[in-house]
Amino acid sequence: MIHLSRWKVILLAATLAFGLLFGYANVLSPAQRDALPGWLPKNTLNLGLDLQGGSYLLLEVDVPAMRAAKIKNLTEDARTTLSEARINTNNFQTDEAGVIVTLSDPGQADAAYEALRTLAGRPGPTGVAERQVQRLGTNRLSLAFTETALNGMSASAVDQSIEVVRRRVDKTGTKEISITRQGADRIVIQAPGESDPEALERIIGQTAQLTFQMVDSENSVADALAGRVPPDAELMFDAENNPYLVKRRVLVSGENLTHASVDADQAGRPAIGFRFDGAGARRFAVATAANIGKPFAIILDGKVISAPRINSAITGGSGIIEGNFSIASASEMVNLLNGGALPAPLKVEERRTVTAELGADAVSAGKLSTVIGFMIIVVFMIGAYGLLFGGISVLGLVLNGLLIIAAMSVTQATLTLPGIAGLVLTFAVAVDANVLIYERMRDEARSGRSVIASMDAGFGKAWGTIMDANVTTLVAAAIMFAFGAGPVRGFAWTLSIGVVTSMLSAILTAQVLLAYWLKVAKPKKLPIADAE
Repeated sequence: MIHLSRWKVILLAATLAFGLLFGYANVLSPAQRDALPGWLPKNTLNLGLDLQGGSYLLLEVDVPAMRAAKIKNLTEDARTTLSEARINTNNFQTDEAGVIVTLSDPGQADAAYEALRTLAGRPGPTGVAERQVQRLGTNRLSLAFTETALNGMSASAVDQSIEVVRRRVDKTGTKEISITRQGADRIVIQAPGESDPEALERIIGQTAQLTFQMVDSENSVADALAGRVPPDAELMFDAENNPYLVKRRVLVSGENLTHASVDADQAGRPAIGFRFDGAGARRFAVATAANIGKPFAIILDGKVISAPRINSAITGGSGIIEGNFSIASASEMVNLLNGGALPAPLKVEERRTVTAELGADAVSAGKLSTVIGFMIIVVFMIGAYGLLFGGISVLGLVLNGLLIIAAMSVTQATLTLPGIAGLVLTFAVAVDANVLIYERMRDEARSGRSVIASMDAGFGKAWGTIMDANVTTLVAAAIMFAFGAGPVRGFAWTLSIGVVTSMLSAILTAQVLLAYWLKVAKPKKLPIADAE
C-alpha cells in the first residue's frame, strides 16, 4: 500500500492544480480578476451578511388580502355552479367568511343547496371540511370557509411564503440567505452581498399570480369604463393602460405551472415559455376547444400581459406568453414563475442596508481564531511526530484549506462566521486522520516490524476507522443541510466539503510524500518509533 504509484502522483498533482486554479482568484483584486483571460475561472468566495454586509428586509404577510382573494374565488365558483345548474339568483353578497346567495325562486332552494354542497366538497385528509353550506331562510344560502380553515390560512400562508421567497432568492440553497419567521405573520430576510434592498424587494414582493381568463366579448368595455361592469366580469388594464373586460372565472392558474423559461416569439422577440401539469393541460385544452375564435387574457398580478385569440384547441399543455419583454425582464419573470406564486401579498415593514463594519470585530476574531488554531495544530504535529512526518501533515492541511476555498468558490457557497467554525473543525478532522495513521505506524514499529511493514499497516489498518469517522460526519452534515436553513446549512456545507477534501489531502499527501521519502532515504528505522 505504501508505494510510489504513478496514479497517486497524478491524482495529487490534479488535486493541487484544482485548488490553485479555482482558489487563486480569491487573492486577486477586482481589477486583476477583470484583466484575466476569459477562459480562467474568476469566482471568489461569497461572504455572508456578518462578513460583507447586505440587505435586511422585514415583511408582513397580508393575510386579510389572501382571505379576500379566496372568498372572491369562492363567490365566482358559486356563481358558475348555480348558473350551470340553471338556478336563478338575485344577489351574491360576500362577508368575512364566504358568500351569501339570494335565490330568485325559493322553490329551487333544495337544488341550490345540493349544488353548493357538491361544490364545497368532502372533508379533507384531516377529516375536517374546509367549506360548509347553510340555509339562511327560504331563499338564502351561505357558502363559507369553516372557522378551522380560516384560522389555518395565516400559518400556512407564512410557511408557504417563506419557501417561495427562499426559492426565488436562493435557488441552489447554499447562499446562506437567512429567511425566518418573526411573530405570527412576519418574515425577516437577511441577504449577504445584496447592497440594494429595493432590488431584492422587487424580486421578493411580486406575488406572481398567473391566471388565464376569458375576455368578455359580449359586453362593452365602454360601458364598463362608465361603471356598468357585469357581475361575472371585471375591468383590467395592461402595462400601457389599455382596458380589458375579463371574465372573473379562472380557466387555469399558475398552480398548474410546472416550468417556465425564456423563449422567443415568431418575430424573435423575448417571450416566456410555459408548461402545465396534467390537470392544467386538460383544463386548458377543454377551455380552448370550447372558445375557438374568442380572445382570452393572460394575467399576472392583476395586469393583462396579452390577450391573444384562440385559433384552435391547445392540447399540448404548453405555449408562450408574448409581451413587451426585454431579456432581463423575461428572465426575472421566469425566476418568479418557477419560484412559485406567493399565497398572499407581502408588505415591507422595514428595509435597511447592513454594512460589514458592524461585524468587523467578529471578523477579526474569526481570522485570529483560525490562525491560532492552525498554529496550534502545526506545533503539535511537528512536536509529536517530528519535522518529517509532522511537516507532511501540515502540507496536507495547507492543501486541504486550499481545496476548501476552491470548492466553495466553484459552488458559490457563502462563508459566514458559522462557516468559519466549520472550516476550523475540518482542520481538526483532517489532522485526525494523520494522527490515526502515525499512531498505528508507531505501534507496529515498536512491535518489531520493519519500516515498510509498519507504514503499510499504518495506512491499511487505520483506513477503516478514518472512513467510519468521516462517513458519520457526512451523515450528520447531510441531516443539518436537509433540515436546516441559512447559517446551519452554510456550516453543514463547509463541513461536508472539508470532510471530502481532507480524505484527499491528508491521506493522499502523506502516502505520496512518505513513499517518496522511503524510496530515496531507504531508512532502517521509523523516525517516529522512539518518539513519545
